[in-house]
Amino acid sequence: MNRVMKGLEPRCELRQRSLFLWRCRERQQAQEPPALLYGVEIEELEYRLANGDGLVAWDADAFVGSDIWKARWQSEAEYEIDARAFERLENQFVVQRLATDFFDVKAGVRFDTPEGENRSYAVVGLHGLAQQWFEVDADLFLSEKGDASARLDAEYELLITNRWILIPSAEINVAFSDDEAMGVGSGLSSTELGMRLSYDLVDRLISPYVGVSYERAFGRTADFKRSGGEDVDEVAAVIGLRMLF
Repeated sequence: MNRVMKGLEPRCELRQRSLFLWRCRERQQAQEPPALLYGVEIEELEYRLANGDGLVAWDADAFVGSDIWKARWQSEAEYEIDARAFERLENQFVVQRLATDFFDVKAGVRFDTPEGENRSYAVVGLHGLAQQWFEVDADLFLSEKGDASARLDAEYELLITNRWILIPSAEINVAFSDDEAMGVGSGLSSTELGMRLSYDLVDRLISPYVGVSYERAFGRTADFKRSGGEDVDEVAAVIGLRMLF
C-alpha cells in the first residue's frame, strides 16, 4: 500500500488513460467512504491500410464498480470495408476483483460473432501492471466446443514529451487444440505487434495517433489461412484516435 500511496501519484498524472491507474487517487483517500468508479476508454479507433485494402478497427473498454470489485466490458473488432463484414468481432463481459496492489483477477464470458462461425467462451485471467509499468491482460479461454486457448496482451507508454507518447504493443495467441471452423490451429496461432505515436490534445482525454501494425499467423492457423486464400502475415499503416471518458 505504501508503494501505491507514495509512488503512483506521478504515474497517475502521466498515464491517466490506463483504467487500472484511475483508482490511484481513490486509494489515497482511504479515510473517505468507497466511491463508485466508472469510465470508458477507446484504446484504438483506427483505419488500417494494408496491400491496398482498408479496414476499421477498434479496441474499447468500460467499467463500473468500486476499488475492490468492478464489472468490465471489452470490445475488439476489425471491419473489412470492401467486404462489408466483420473479420473479427469480440466482446467480453467480466467481473474483476483486486488481488494485489498492481493486479486484478477476473472471470466472465466472451462472445465472438464475426462473419461466419460464432463462438462463446468462459474467461479467467489477470489485468494490471507488470514490472517496468507494462499494462498486461493475460487470459485463458474455454469454448463451448471444449477448445482451450490463451492470450497475452501487453502495452507500454513511453513519454517522449508531456504530449508526445510512443506506444509499443504486442498480442500473442496460443491454442491448445484445433478449431478449424474458426480457422485456429493448435500451438502458437498468431501474434500482432504495433507501434503508435500519439499526441495528447485535451488533458490526455483525446489523442490522435499514427503508426504501424504487423500481424502473423503460425503453424496450423497459417495453414488454414493459406487454404482459404488468405495471407499469413500483413503490415498495415494505421491512423486513429484514443479517447477517455
